[in-house]
Amino acid sequence: MKRLEFSDIQKRLQDLSDWTIEKEKLHRTFTFKDFKEAFAFMTKVAEEAESKNHHPEWFNVYNKVTVDLTTHDANGITEKDFSLAKKMNEFANS
Repeated sequence: MKRLEFSDIQKRLQDLSDWTIEKEKLHRTFTFKDFKEAFAFMTKVAEEAESKNHHPEWFNVYNKVTVDLTTHDANGITEKDFSLAKKMNEFANS
């Protein structure tokens, strides 16, 4: 998978609500009602990530899940990261 150029990343961010770039990674913090909802979200994402062999860097405390996405093999952000970010938004909104 090819690393995206900065201009492509900026363009794609316009269609991806609540995500930013931090330390050259896609970044977002999701907030849920409680730990159970946060953990259910993480379980859905884990299944999706495993099926795509593309795993997030994430951190969970109670009702918050902070996520960073990058493609290590490409040494940067790729289409895989945007695809997983979009799926994460869908899961969080369902």
